[in-house]
Amino acid sequence: MANIRNIAVIGSGTMGRGIAYLGAVAGYDTVVFDVDAGALDAAKGSIESTLRKGVDKGKLSDDVARGAQERLHFVSDLEPAVRDSDLIIEAVPENYDLKRDLFAQADLFCSESAILASNTSSISITKLAANVERREQFVGLHFFNPPHVMKLIEIVRGERTSDETVSQVRAVAERMGKTPIVVRDSPGFATSRLGVAIGLEAIRMLEESVASAEDIDRAMELGYNHPMGPLRLTDLVGLDVRLGIAEYLASTLGPRFEPPRLLRELVAAGKLGKKTGEGFYRWSDE
Repeated sequence: MANIRNIAVIGSGTMGRGIAYLGAVAGYDTVVFDVDAGALDAAKGSIESTLRKGVDKGKLSDDVARGAQERLHFVSDLEPAVRDSDLIIEAVPENYDLKRDLFAQADLFCSESAILASNTSSISITKLAANVERREQFVGLHFFNPPHVMKLIEIVRGERTSDETVSQVRAVAERMGKTPIVVRDSPGFATSRLGVAIGLEAIRMLEESVASAEDIDRAMELGYNHPMGPLRLTDLVGLDVRLGIAEYLASTLGPRFEPPRLLRELVAAGKLGKKTGEGFYRWSDE
């Protein structure tokens, strides 16, 4: 398996553009793929803005930012995006069918030595790998939002993921300045399982009027030194995203992950958190 020099990122949303930024800054030639040309333009503008802010804050030199910008490429056709890539990182919405179809196509177009990685936060890596030929070269590479700030990367081993694949993506993670942990493919992995458990209990406490959203969050921030409380974090992640993960974990791990009534009601009402202006908090004033 060749050393990784070129990275393709499939999906240009919040996570995709953040991962692409990390790849380019770390010195990898980085291609961003999305079928939506408008989304690609938005991603390009967002990454360039993040690079400028890095320079303004003294976190990046002008040369590093300029080099990263030169290494970034944006394409709306999957085949040229992955053809010469050594590592393909999927960062599309948390939908199994969408991910399955993209990996099946990428598997046909990319080189035999390429590694396929998913940024999924909950879907089984082994199940996704079943849709490709190179199951030894399939791995979970779970970044956290925002990718350029959060230090953790969760490397998830499927049933047939090879030691060499884990070693290769660990080296990429460290070159990006991240701290990797390696976990076995299990529903919710380590981080989503723990984070969702805390978040769901916080929602139940709010539902039972144990305390206000602000005070529940403050309890975790000041009592347990969490940088952000679980309800505010759920607003940032998206209540719909949290609901989808909880439903999946409930179906695989049992009723302790059953979503609270309040979460279902807020999602049904379109109150999905910061992206809609309201969730457990009102964001229109912030």
